[in-house]
Amino acid sequence: MKRMVLLGLLALGAAVVLLPFIWMVSVSLKPQAEIFTASVTLLPRAPTLANYWQAITQTSIPRYLLNGVIVTGGILALQLLVSVPCAYALAHREFRGRGLLFAAILAALLAPFHVTAIPIFLGLAQLGLLNTYTALILPFTATAFGLFLLRQAFARIPGELIDAARVDGMGEMAIAWRIAFPLAMPTVIAFVIFSVTAHWNDLFWPMIATTDPQLATPPRGILFFRDAESGDAPGPLMAGAVLVTAPLVLAFLLSQRRFTQGLANTGLKG
Repeated sequence: MKRMVLLGLLALGAAVVLLPFIWMVSVSLKPQAEIFTASVTLLPRAPTLANYWQAITQTSIPRYLLNGVIVTGGILALQLLVSVPCAYALAHREFRGRGLLFAAILAALLAPFHVTAIPIFLGLAQLGLLNTYTALILPFTATAFGLFLLRQAFARIPGELIDAARVDGMGEMAIAWRIAFPLAMPTVIAFVIFSVTAHWNDLFWPMIATTDPQLATPPRGILFFRDAESGDAPGPLMAGAVLVTAPLVLAFLLSQRRFTQGLANTGLKG
């Protein structure tokens, strides 16, 4: 009985969470005449893809999706480039101030990005980098969360394996990328999902750093799309929202096992 109650509560919670997304997909498949009716129906009576065709061909949704790929891909590449060797050094290298540096990283986890947004904005303005891809990517190159997550994963790698690689003549950078990085792949995938999801869905910073619609990321682009298409055309708007959301959903479903494995393997070893 207890298990049935828990499963029922879980199903109810899942239904509450998924209902807005299901309604979004339902409206995106309905023709215009079926959306504005007195009765509410979840399943479209005459499904159509016309809303998707209109969203793709008559708006800049493809451009927004491309910008999202460029920005999130650039951020992820730079984050891994910085975080992997730094996290390896924190886990397997002895140097003065290592504990203090790790404590500073933990403290940085408590500070939201909004606190530093204004100084970063002013710095980019002085450099003339606003309204560029650089302004959207550069502030997120260093990530305290990524450093912490990867450091915890690297700390689980036996020190004997690292020492054996050094005896074989491998340099520290080679050990970090050719040994530590592959062994921590489940955690790396978990971090990739966190990073891509956070920056694909980010609306705060793109609204501050850019005003050019050609540089709009998906959430920022939906605002431009809403201004142009909302009102008497909610079908294409919902279709655009589905197109923006679908890549993240598919990516998570494809990597769900490695994601949960990565979180489970990330212990709290000191």
